[in-house]
Amino acid sequence: MTLTILYFAAVRDLVGKDEERIDFGGGTIADLSVQLQARHPSLAGRLGSVRFARNEEFAQIAGALGAGDVVALIPPVAGG
Repeated sequence: MTLTILYFAAVRDLVGKDEERIDFGGGTIADLSVQLQARHPSLAGRLGSVRFARNEEFAQIAGALGAGDVVALIPPVAGG
């Protein structure tokens, strides 16, 4: 199945792009996290505090993904 992955803020900087489409064999957001870290070594060990959103709603790491889903990786943001 094909997913659209959106990268924001520091994650975007680590990956070097705003978005990409990937083939995903199916599974959960946790499975996707493992695949993304293998695909982009710069993400290795850095997704623990990142929030995942599926189709514009925050999702649990154990949440299943479906064909055509849009998944956003949103790192914590500090500001003042």
